[in-house]
Amino acid sequence: MTHGPDDAPRLPVRVARPTTFLERLPPPPSSLPRWQIGITPPDLSPWLAGNCGIPGVMHYEGRRPGPHIVCVSLIHGNEFAGAIVLDRLLRRRIRPRAGRLSLVFANPEAMRQFDPRDPVRARCVDEDMNRVWLPAMLDGGRSSHELDRARVLLPVIVTADRLLDLHSMLWPGDPLVLSGLSPASRAMARRVRGVDVCVADRGHRSGCRLIDHPRFSNGRAAACLLEAGQHWHEATVTRSMQAVLSLIGPCCGLPADGGALPQREMVVTDVITARTGLFRFVTPFHSGHVVADAGTVVAHDGGDEIRTPYARCMLVMPNLRPARGHTAVRFARVDAGTRPPAPDQ
Repeated sequence: MTHGPDDAPRLPVRVARPTTFLERLPPPPSSLPRWQIGITPPDLSPWLAGNCGIPGVMHYEGRRPGPHIVCVSLIHGNEFAGAIVLDRLLRRRIRPRAGRLSLVFANPEAMRQFDPRDPVRARCVDEDMNRVWLPAMLDGGRSSHELDRARVLLPVIVTADRLLDLHSMLWPGDPLVLSGLSPASRAMARRVRGVDVCVADRGHRSGCRLIDHPRFSNGRAAACLLEAGQHWHEATVTRSMQAVLSLIGPCCGLPADGGALPQREMVVTDVITARTGLFRFVTPFHSGHVVADAGTVVAHDGGDEIRTPYARCMLVMPNLRPARGHTAVRFARVDAGTRPPAPDQ
């Protein structure tokens, strides 16, 4: 049931306002904050050759039939909490009793660039690896480090029955698990431990995420993306471990490692893209913040005001420094799965 009346009028998200010449001048560039680096990249040298013919993929098969479970880390090289978890599990010699288990280090070359003095730079080598999974792009002739690596990993991806993509967040926010809109992926998200909220959305305008590959769009195969907390915090490693064990525990005979199941289920209704280089929030919102009233101004994009379209609107992963053409924030509401997503704003 959706909170509030279903027939409540939906307010516009983007509203043009008259501006003065001084307001149209670009603001001075803001510097990134100084990040706390509480963890260090793991030593992945024992696993980088792989054991199944694909570098960076450790694959194991149980004695009984069962699903193929895939855990992916390092889609972004500076988000290595998930890689720490998979490294720890491999060193414990975790093996499936049933089905198949693949532990993937997607972009270790990007992680090698990590420098705590400039920790954001190691996100990728050439481009965002979480925007290259459209089949037409994978089958095309363009080449980049991340695109070529995605092609190498594709045999694992297209045989996955359940896939968990391990990430963390640059800006402070409540941990969450993301899924596409398919019933199988949404059901999987409800069973991932360690986070309070699961969010379903239709992906990114700027490219296809791993969890949006057609393998997971229809049918029974499912995929989720874990945003386990802020980059480089030990608590993020703990949540990542809880989430991974909630997925692989049944097939590996492992107990859950604590962590509650999601208590809130949200669906994204609006994706707000920065149309100018002047996008600024009115305050540094954190992910998971709920705005009580419809029509509240939360940001300015050049001459436009960005407003909440309905009451009790959740802000999902606001990017406090979005580049033009990039996603700035997503708006989500409770149990809005029957509502068609609005066009990108």
